[in-house]
Amino acid sequence: MAIRVFNTLSKTKEDFVPREAGKASIYACGVTPYDFAHIGNSRPWVFWDCVRRFLKYQGYQVTFIQNFTDVDDKIINRSKQLGKDPLQLAGEYAQICLEDMAKLGVLPAERYPKVSEHIPEIIAMVQTLVDKGFAYELNGDVYFQVAKFSEYGKLSGRDLEEMRAGARVEVNEAKRDPMDFALWKAAKPGEIAWDSPWGPGRPGWHIECSAMSLKYLGAGFDLHGGGEDLVFPHHENEIAQSEAYLGQQFVHYWLHNAFVTVGGNRMGKSVGNFSTIRDVMSKFSPKVVRFWLVGTHYRNPISFGEEELATAAKGLERLETARFNWEHLLKQAGTPGEAGAAAPAVRQQIAETRADFIAGMEDDFNTPQALASLYDLVREVNRWTQSQDFQLTAEAQQLLQEALDTLLELGGEVLGLFQAEGGAKAATVDAAEVEALIAQRTQAKGAKNWALADQIRDELKQKGVLIEDTPQGVRWRFE
Repeated sequence: MAIRVFNTLSKTKEDFVPREAGKASIYACGVTPYDFAHIGNSRPWVFWDCVRRFLKYQGYQVTFIQNFTDVDDKIINRSKQLGKDPLQLAGEYAQICLEDMAKLGVLPAERYPKVSEHIPEIIAMVQTLVDKGFAYELNGDVYFQVAKFSEYGKLSGRDLEEMRAGARVEVNEAKRDPMDFALWKAAKPGEIAWDSPWGPGRPGWHIECSAMSLKYLGAGFDLHGGGEDLVFPHHENEIAQSEAYLGQQFVHYWLHNAFVTVGGNRMGKSVGNFSTIRDVMSKFSPKVVRFWLVGTHYRNPISFGEEELATAAKGLERLETARFNWEHLLKQAGTPGEAGAAAPAVRQQIAETRADFIAGMEDDFNTPQALASLYDLVREVNRWTQSQDFQLTAEAQQLLQEALDTLLELGGEVLGLFQAEGGAKAATVDAAEVEALIAQRTQAKGAKNWALADQIRDELKQKGVLIEDTPQGVRWRFE
């Protein structure tokens, strides 16, 4: 089955046919780094990370570009408030954003271009649009002439005449059309500016992504995306200016994720109902946050709250406990013999899990369906290993290893759920120290010193170590 994606441009699911066989070129709109990123910002990052991981798993050579809009009114205003250089401020928050996303298991992009580093490319693109008659200069500003692009509105489905009728009065009423948008903005006193053929100024928002994506991916690249709020005007305007510039199709497939919501309302800094990624990760493991994001299809809204994250923690715990228990069994010495009567059902489930997982991801990156297939695997393997007639034979271990490999390959390599095991705590805890504390706890329990045993358990938990008492002894793992 071919990978199918819901293309915002056609409003339907389409077979994904890349520009070049075996290769996938992707551009995702990043953040405007003027403050700490909030949890809603993390959704497109994690979604596109899953897309990239799956495409690579399917054998594609992926080139992924994600920008930082480091020239923007919000950055300029914030830098004035803090008395900082705007580019320095943007650079600091961009780095913080990358650190946050790395904790969420997001793999690095091939490039993170910044607007401030691509001014010559932007100016050249604007000049070409002026030369072609698609743009005009007005008192140092340069505007794209929407009426010149006959397909304006094809992404959002909006009618140009209706948009004109509802357009608000612009500051610059001398524009030829109220829908014309800025490609270049004349400099204002005290604001960052660059020299251009139209005088000092800075780029408009929309032209930035067009220039950077075309520089690194070229015309007709495969996938472009971002939050659904970017469909109009940002991506609509990107299409207009880029196709006017190129004279051909700009992007083949447009994918847009739905919002993170709070109480049914979109999360946003302008609304004031946001939580930063760092605040959330101080209460919940980054793996839990990622699991919560992956658990909802990208085109459906996802509700944020501590209750939802607590539920996600329990869901992830089921997978991690299975992994933990299977790894523990595989460390033990197996006995000669076959895997038992349940082996055919387990083998069949492993095959079905792989097929169902891939089918889900091929169907517009349906991560909830992919997750469900992993739970089917866990359920069947646990039923087998926890049955009374289960014997840890060499053949059983081989089959269990295959199940574990499937869980780690699909849940870890593709969905990124088992990344950075143990986090920062794991890196600072010595396994020998853990074993020594467990031995002390076992002695304390043998002496019926329950207070000391509980104290040691609490100490281990503070180190990020969870322990489980089983008939075969104590098992432990990092949170």
